[in-house]
Amino acid sequence: MAELLSQEEIDGALAGDLSQWSQQGDSITRSVTASTFLDGIRLVQQVAEVAEDLNHHPDIDIRWTTITFTLSTHSEGGLTGMDLRLARDIDRLA
Repeated sequence: MAELLSQEEIDGALAGDLSQWSQQGDSITRSVTASTFLDGIRLVQQVAEVAEDLNHHPDIDIRWTTITFTLSTHSEGGLTGMDLRLARDIDRLA
């Protein structure tokens, strides 16, 4: 079981290296604009491979070249360290 993060920990991450992410209730979200639709799909594929390795899967919304990732640990009812780790991986891939 993953431990829920405190609001202070979430705020610190969002003010630091995850500044492109924003909190929406019990989730964090980020949109990425790809150069082309196919580039966006390739990004989704790369994120899917990392998510499978972590066994932690984002919600993904694809709108032409805009890909929106939403992260939350549903089993815990909020944000955990796994969400921050996957967010950092998404940033690296984007």
